[in-house]
Amino acid sequence: MCIDDSQFRQLRAPQTESCKPGHQFFITGGWDADGKGPSVWDTFTHQGGERVFKNQTGDVACGSYTLWEEDLKCIKQLGLTHYRFSLSWSRLLPDGTTGFINQKGSRRQSFLAHSDCWKNSVSCACRTEVLISLIGIDYYNKIIDDLLANGVMPIVTLYHFDLPQALENKGGWLSEAIVESFDKYARFCFSTFGDRVKQWITINEPNVFALLAYDLGIFPPGIPHVGTGGYQAAHNLIKAHARSWHSYNSLFRREQKGMVSLAIFAPWVEPADPNSVSDQEAAKRAIAFSLDFFAKPIFTDGDYPEVVKSQIAFMSKKQGYPSSRLPEFTEEEKRMIKGTADFFALHYYTTRLVKYQENKKGELGFLQDVEIEIFPDPSWISLGWIYVVPWGIRKLLKYIKDTYNNPVIYITENGFSQGDPASLDDTQRWEYFRQTFQELFKAIQLDKVNLKIYCAWTLLDNFEWNDGYSKRFGLFHVDFEDPARPRVPYTSAKEYAKIIQNNGLEEHL
Repeated sequence: MCIDDSQFRQLRAPQTESCKPGHQFFITGGWDADGKGPSVWDTFTHQGGERVFKNQTGDVACGSYTLWEEDLKCIKQLGLTHYRFSLSWSRLLPDGTTGFINQKGSRRQSFLAHSDCWKNSVSCACRTEVLISLIGIDYYNKIIDDLLANGVMPIVTLYHFDLPQALENKGGWLSEAIVESFDKYARFCFSTFGDRVKQWITINEPNVFALLAYDLGIFPPGIPHVGTGGYQAAHNLIKAHARSWHSYNSLFRREQKGMVSLAIFAPWVEPADPNSVSDQEAAKRAIAFSLDFFAKPIFTDGDYPEVVKSQIAFMSKKQGYPSSRLPEFTEEEKRMIKGTADFFALHYYTTRLVKYQENKKGELGFLQDVEIEIFPDPSWISLGWIYVVPWGIRKLLKYIKDTYNNPVIYITENGFSQGDPASLDDTQRWEYFRQTFQELFKAIQLDKVNLKIYCAWTLLDNFEWNDGYSKRFGLFHVDFEDPARPRVPYTSAKEYAKIIQNNGLEEHL
């Protein structure tokens, strides 16, 4: 869910838009309904092994596949201006690409990548044949059309961790072939929905995804490739994003007039000892390896930060590798990647302290490459992995403004979790949101940050990856024991609606 900058000008605070995200795998359910193909998360959760809390699955989740109208009521109750949701690749293209077996609700159909060719059915070499899910298209068409009919702008994410299993079987994000597969999928989505969707996110949190899925093996496919897999996946994720941005830019932008970016997860970090030069440099490396790893290639010059390249090359040599474990972009790829974002989409949840930790033994690992130790200040309030540090978001926004030429910024995720069971009276959690909005107001008014959209995570309690249903981020409570999956607003939902209705916080700093 999102709010636009007009709501923050008051505190009245910006013209910032009100938004709430919802997702596919986490909320939708219907994991095998109407011809949908399996995703890697379907496979991963069905395998058990306690990799997910209590072996819970997303098979039903919030049941949004059949309860979309209930979600829409929540959106209208909040008065949102924007709603961010993710498409399921395998719901639209059951085998991920051009499979051969038609499934229920699917048919083989050729489509034209050029929007004007699509509209006029002209003969063109851009024609591609795919196995599509007609019911899947109808499902998303209804969501988009219902949102627009109620004055809510959709922000659509193409990929949110749930790769079609058929593509993972071919190597997934470790394979160079995924770049072409993702570009075809993106062009299909632009062709199908781009007449109404004007704000696109290609890939959600590629930095988190690459590390957890292909380096540590915490996310599916669940096979660790410590020290190598994360970098290889990140390399392909960046190229896939850039290819799809160029496809939109050259084939669809003129007619559809939309915008495309990717959403980067970034904590803020501070040196554990502000007077220690080694801790100061460690904090800079931490930002370079998290935020700048993706932002610098895309927003600046098409290549990784120098400190990232030199650090990994040094460690690789120390470990006996013949070359750096970080793949290199060719000069042609750098030119392709540079400038492939129309706004800066950011996810912020928390802040950490960083201390220099020399990798004396040359151990493999992400933190070992960065040579840091990360930990919270003991005075910070803990909500699991999230420590409540509202001022961190202001510092992060200022860093992005100063480093990346004052871009238009969308905060596409920010929120606070509750444990399960959770009280409907979450007044304390709302206080964390309120403090965050105060910091956003300062960022806009005092630091002149160009923040346009804020999306709170999230509309409904949902399936939170390895945490299953044990962490509740929703503004609406969902009873996962009740087959009807009733949605009931927390206190924070009512307060969030007031901010939107009043166009800001009714208070002074």
